[in-house]
Amino acid sequence: MQLTGAQIIIECLKEQGVDTVFGYPGGAILNVYDELYKHKNEIRHILTSHEQGASHAADGYARSTGKTGVCFATSGPGATNLVTGIATAYMDSVPMVALTCNVTVPLLGKDSFQEIDIAGITTPITKHNFIVKDITKLAETIRRAFQIAKKGRPGPVLVDVPKDITAAKTEYTKKEAKPVLRISETITEEALEEALSLIRAAEKPYIFVGGGAVISGAEGELAEFVEKINAPVCDTLMGKGAFDGTKELYTGMLGMHGTKTSNLGVSACDLLIAVGVRFSDRVLGNAEKFAGNAKILQFDVDPAEINKNIPAYACVIGDIKEILKRINERLTQQNHEAWVSHVMEDKKKYPLSYPDTGLSGPYIIEHVYERVKGDAIMVTEVGQHQMWTAQFFKFRKPRTLLSSGGLGTMGYGLGAAIGAQTANPDKTVVNIAGDGCFRMNMNELATAAREKLPIIEIIMNNHVLGMVRQWQELFYEKRYSATVLDDGADYVKLAEALGAKGRRVTNREEFNEAFEEAQRSKEPFVIDCMIDCDDKVWPMVAPGKDISSCFSGEDLSNKIQEEI
Repeated sequence: MQLTGAQIIIECLKEQGVDTVFGYPGGAILNVYDELYKHKNEIRHILTSHEQGASHAADGYARSTGKTGVCFATSGPGATNLVTGIATAYMDSVPMVALTCNVTVPLLGKDSFQEIDIAGITTPITKHNFIVKDITKLAETIRRAFQIAKKGRPGPVLVDVPKDITAAKTEYTKKEAKPVLRISETITEEALEEALSLIRAAEKPYIFVGGGAVISGAEGELAEFVEKINAPVCDTLMGKGAFDGTKELYTGMLGMHGTKTSNLGVSACDLLIAVGVRFSDRVLGNAEKFAGNAKILQFDVDPAEINKNIPAYACVIGDIKEILKRINERLTQQNHEAWVSHVMEDKKKYPLSYPDTGLSGPYIIEHVYERVKGDAIMVTEVGQHQMWTAQFFKFRKPRTLLSSGGLGTMGYGLGAAIGAQTANPDKTVVNIAGDGCFRMNMNELATAAREKLPIIEIIMNNHVLGMVRQWQELFYEKRYSATVLDDGADYVKLAEALGAKGRRVTNREEFNEAFEEAQRSKEPFVIDCMIDCDDKVWPMVAPGKDISSCFSGEDLSNKIQEEI
C-alpha cells in the first residue's frame, strides 16, 4: 500500500514494538507528529521540556528495560539539543534510536533556516547514523537502525529524514521485526580452553564485573560462575546489580572511590577476570601499576575493548551471557578458601562508614535503601551523590541503577528518571541529585508533573559543586574557584511552581518524614536536603596514583597529624 514517509515512520516504530516516544515537535518534523497524533492510542508520546530531556528519558527507558529507547526532535537546534543525550548513551552502550527531521532535500547544504548537518555532528557519538534522501529506502533504514542499536555492544543510532521525504509517498509492506541474535560465533574453543586453564591455575582470583554483564542479562550465569570459582567480586558503577550486592563474596566498587577491600584485593590477586568492563581511567588509577601481580582474563562482546586501556593476558570475545554459560558447563568446583578468607578479613577491617549524627549523603542513601527494602530504580546525576549511591545502596538486581558513567553528564538524572518511571509505572523511581546537577535540567519537573509520574527527587543540597570542591580542597589548596552556589535558589518553591510537591529538610528526622510522605505521593516529590559543604566521598585514590594507595578521611587526618 502507498504511504507517506511520516506514515512509514510510525508503522516501522509499531513493527519494532515501540510503545513510547520522548520528544519535542517543530516545523521540520510536523508531518511525523501529525501522524503520531492519529496513533496516540498505540504509541505514547511524552512531551519533555527540552530535547536534551527527551534523549535522557529515552536513555532511562532503555537502561531500565533493555528495550531500545526512542526520541524525536526537529531540525537545527532541536536536533543539536539531543547531542549530549546521544553521547551519554554512546559512552554507556545504551540502545537508542534518535529520529530527527531536516529541511527539504533541495535546501540541504544551503544554510537554510534551522538546517544543521546533524548526521555529521553525531558521527563520532553514534554506532551509525543515516540521512534518508530517498523515500523508497526509509522503511529499511529505520529497521536497520533498530537492529544496529541492539546488536552486539548496543548504542545510539540517529536517523535524519528531510521534511519532503516525510510527505512523499511510496509502497510500504509490513515486516515482522527481526530478532537480534547474541554474538556467539566469535567464542572459540581455543579461547575457552585458555580461559579455563587460567581459572584452574589461579590461587588468588578476583572477579571484576562491568556494564556488559548487565546489558547481556547474565546475572544468573554470573552468580553460578562466582560460586564455581569461589572468588571475591567487585564491580564498576555500570556493573551494579549484575552480581547481588548483599552477597558475602561481594566487596564493593573498584577504583577512585571504590572500597579499600576491592582496591587492595585486586592489587594482590593473581588472576583478574574482567567480565564486560572497559577499564576506564577512574577504575585503573595508575594504569602501569594496576593489578600488577595479576594476569588479566577479559570477557567482552567488543574486540575493540581488548588491550585498549590495559593489556589482557587472554580473552574470550562474544556475548557475556553465552561466554559464562559455556565456561560454567566445563568448570568444576574450585576452592580458594585461604584467599577468600583473607579478602573477607579486609572487608571487616575496612567497612564504609560515615558520622553517626547529622544529615549526610550516606545516611540518606542508607535510609532510602531501608525504606524501599532494596527494591527501587535508583537514578543519579553526577558527583558526590552519585558515588554515595553506588557505595551505600546494595543493588541486588541489574537495571536498577541508572547513571551516566562514561560521559559523566550533569543533568542526566531527572530525564532518565522520567523514562524509567514511564517504562516501570509500578516501580519506585528515585533520582539522587546534587544542587549543581539539579539546576541543569530542573525544567523537566514540569514534564513529570504533567504526566503525573511519582518520581522522588532527592537533592543533596550543599550549596556547592561538591565533587569539584572536594578536589579543590584536597589538591588545589582550597581555592574554591566558581564552585559556590549559595545564591538563594528555593527548590521547594520551584517544585510547587512546576506542579510538583516539595519539602526542605535539615536533619534525619525531617528527612525520614519527608521520604515517607514522598512514597505515599502520586505525583513528583522534591526533597531538598541541607547537607554540609565539606562532606566528602571516602575512600579516594589521588589522581595518577595506584589504586592500592586509596585513603579515607581518617587516613588523611592521621597523615596531617604526623606531618604536624
